[in-house]
Amino acid sequence: MPVADLALPRPAPLRLANHLLDAVWNSRLSAPPEMDGEAMETRAEQQTGLADFGDPWFRRPLRRLLQSLAEEAQLNPVGRIVARAYVLKLLKERLWAQQWFGENAEIRRRPLAPPVVVVGPMRSGTTRLHRLLAADSRFAHLRMFETMCPVPRPARGGGRDRRPWLAAMSLGLLHRVNPATAVVHPTGPMAPEEELGLLVASAWGMKHEAQWRVPAYARWCEADDATPAYAHMADLLRLTGWMRQEDPGKPWLLKTPQHMLDLPALLRVFPDARIIFTHRDPAAVVGSSCSLAWNQMSLQSDHVDPRWIGREWLRKTRLKIDRMTAARAGLPAGRMIDVHFDEMDRDWHGVMRRIYRFLDLDMAPAEPAMGAYMARAERDRRYRSHSYRLGSFGLEAEDVRESFRDYLRDFAIPVEAASRKRESGPLWADDRTAVVASG
Repeated sequence: MPVADLALPRPAPLRLANHLLDAVWNSRLSAPPEMDGEAMETRAEQQTGLADFGDPWFRRPLRRLLQSLAEEAQLNPVGRIVARAYVLKLLKERLWAQQWFGENAEIRRRPLAPPVVVVGPMRSGTTRLHRLLAADSRFAHLRMFETMCPVPRPARGGGRDRRPWLAAMSLGLLHRVNPATAVVHPTGPMAPEEELGLLVASAWGMKHEAQWRVPAYARWCEADDATPAYAHMADLLRLTGWMRQEDPGKPWLLKTPQHMLDLPALLRVFPDARIIFTHRDPAAVVGSSCSLAWNQMSLQSDHVDPRWIGREWLRKTRLKIDRMTAARAGLPAGRMIDVHFDEMDRDWHGVMRRIYRFLDLDMAPAEPAMGAYMARAERDRRYRSHSYRLGSFGLEAEDVRESFRDYLRDFAIPVEAASRKRESGPLWADDRTAVVASG
């Protein structure tokens, strides 16, 4: 399958911006933004008037990310500006977080009830399950603006939280620049969202790998212990709950595919967490992950190799499943439950009833809100098919499945048929993907 069927998601304004920035930098009227970690820390300190970044561990992944961005990502001018702004935002929010903690010692003393954690591969139905559970007011969940901007700027004498407005503006710009993102992962400022942004606050996580080509950074993270990143995430959850005046007895709902790699670290920080594992045909998981990475990388680099993306996300998915399987061996059976993507399609009521028995909760109070969410999802025209071709990434569906034969067997995962998937049921935020075999 030729690569030509992959269209660059780059609208005219973005192409013009790259051209103009190139011209300005080549003429030496202005210099490209520097990506030096120490210089950016100094800049963040100057902009905030603060100097305490908290646990210095975050500098280790951050330095490696910056090195990979400089040496491997082949960023275009817009990508370079986005990456610098991204790192500066991370640094300023760490400074603000430490100010909140320093001025309000009760935040870090705030208890966290054992969370309910959805753990599964990208595109395996985790968003659907997370949003169904988030419809139950007995759980606490992050909203999109709280994970996009985890730490509000401290304001003397109070002041309105501008983060929902900033999130709405950012989403609007993103959807204009890259409309495909609204198909791949529909969301809104107040929508339930995963906590990936709280891990990004420590320069940690696969978000960077899906956005930029940074393989050296990825390998470094895979070999290191993520516990400090999860400890900071827990403090940011405490900050969010404290700001909301949330009942500390409410369990947080957590979910991100990152937890597949870092389950031991998550369990060190949340030792009593209850885990819901999701499973799906690896051909769908790998293909959709590749499509997501291609869509994002192509905006910020002019040198994106789809076949490299195919090899890398096949490897990454294999590693996630191996790490998850190994970590499960140390979990008591009563602390985990398995859910299949296809059974959620067939009978979400039945699956949720089984989950609520696992959680030892009565599902009845939550059913009306869950039904309303499902009805909205069916009416929302944005929840439509996300199509891709595995062959565009140098992959064949049967070869992918062969690479995961043990996973398919051990968890009794059914193979998905492309024709059946195009015809069945409502479409979901991260879940309804048309698997098209190569050729």
